[in-house]
Amino acid sequence: MSYVHIPHPHTLERLEHRDKPVATADVIKAKTSTRFNAWLAVKITDGVGTMWCAYIFGVIALIGLPPALKPGGEGIIAWIAQTFLQLVLLSIIIVGQNIAAASSDARAENTYKDAEAILSEALEIQKHLQSQDLEMIGALKAALELLPKNPA
Repeated sequence: MSYVHIPHPHTLERLEHRDKPVATADVIKAKTSTRFNAWLAVKITDGVGTMWCAYIFGVIALIGLPPALKPGGEGIIAWIAQTFLQLVLLSIIIVGQNIAAASSDARAENTYKDAEAILSEALEIQKHLQSQDLEMIGALKAALELLPKNPA
């Protein structure tokens, strides 16, 4: 009985659909309103998630500091919690998350390329083994034909 290679179903699917890795734009394929909302959210996040925006928010927060320190004002603790943290740190956190997401995307892209390469190499190994099997079977058959037919 000879060996018959049965590829994994996912391997067959990957061979049929050699796409690029899933990108954010690919995930947002719904109704027009949903696509617009997602597009707008990404644009706002890209704008707010910059250090320049954090600097602007910092200036705005500092403009609000003197009234907060006056008697009857909200006070320094409330100003820090309600103004500074929400305005300035929000942008800085988004910047950090954008950097983390970019590095995560790069790792995912490399993993995808590695998986593609491994799949290709595994298929080549299968071809190589099949070729060796055929050569070896042919060599064994030829050697058997050289043996005497009726050993006595």
